[in-house]
Amino acid sequence: MKNNKLIAEFMGLENQILSTDNIHSWSDAPFFYITKDSKEKVMKGIAKYSKYHTSWDWLMPVVSKCRCNSDSEDSHWEEIYYTLEECNLNTTYKAVVEFINEYNQNK
Repeated sequence: MKNNKLIAEFMGLENQILSTDNIHSWSDAPFFYITKDSKEKVMKGIAKYSKYHTSWDWLMPVVSKCRCNSDSEDSHWEEIYYTLEECNLNTTYKAVVEFINEYNQNK
């Protein structure tokens, strides 16, 4: 679930965690709600809950954000693009993770 955490952070979910005193929470109402004593524990819960690795509905918004954050010479975007032609969720997921890792290194 390390990769789902990476994707959740890329999608900005960490910024949506509500924090007051020692209570941190996040909600995908009405489907999921988590409250923990640290942001890190909430992010781990989000990573376990998220379905980026098993659902096109979860993965395609990430693909869209990758496209918006790429340029015309970005070979990692090209890899995502070609995996979409294959309609293979697993290879697209792996290509997205590679894109995000590269994106984070170049920020």
